[in-house]
Amino acid sequence: MLIIPNKKNIGAEIIVNLKNITNKDIFKIKEALNKYGMLYFKKQKLTSKSFIKFAKYFGKLANYPRLKGLNKKFPQITVVQRKSTDKGPSFGEQFHTDSIYTKKPPRFTMLFSKLVPKKGKANTEFSSQYLAYEDLPNSIRKKFKTIKGKYSSEGPISITTKERVKEKGKNIKELKSSHKIIKKISSKYSIYCSPGHFVGFSSKIKSQKKLKKFLFNHQIKKKFQFSLPWEKNQLAIWDNRSMLHQATPFKGNRIMHRITIK
Repeated sequence: MLIIPNKKNIGAEIIVNLKNITNKDIFKIKEALNKYGMLYFKKQKLTSKSFIKFAKYFGKLANYPRLKGLNKKFPQITVVQRKSTDKGPSFGEQFHTDSIYTKKPPRFTMLFSKLVPKKGKANTEFSSQYLAYEDLPNSIRKKFKTIKGKYSSEGPISITTKERVKEKGKNIKELKSSHKIIKKISSKYSIYCSPGHFVGFSSKIKSQKKLKKFLFNHQIKKKFQFSLPWEKNQLAIWDNRSMLHQATPFKGNRIMHRITIK
């Protein structure tokens, strides 16, 4: 198994056949995920069954609250699709962390590409919240450590799911939550805030609009980012606690299979 870190350790590529991994490989992959926040694996021939088998090494699988699963046999797999006839923005086209509007959001997300446009046309962009935290001034760190963010399933990014919710949506009410903005992961700290779902701070503080603007601009600075090009049969896994991600705008057809992990 070969691990190739990206620039500034914002994610890493791992070269290995996921169908033939050992327990030792899984241990190394988990270490790398904790260190780099996001990993990707090219040229993987995974069936739905083997995809789920690999995902279970990382924890209990979660059901996505807003869309129905792939089918009755594989309800934990969500189809993230873009059609050439879609008129609105792509699913997830704004920086966010998955399902933060739930009381216990998923730690990890896996995405496996089934159909993709030309390479470089439909990237997923990631922003390291480890680096974002390290780059915060001390005075701002102290302030954010005492603050929680409030989140909603009907936040700004919900507009990007409307096409798929029409087709495969579940009849659910608005989901709301609040979470600490600074999160400790092992020995490191991360900013844990989803701009796509954010609806306010949980406590009254001075200059809320200025603080929100500063936070959102800081989280997605280019120096924290890596843009992942997709090719068919590629798998990515990331830690929702330490990585923001977003789909990039494109026209065409794309089908991804997604699993979230508690």
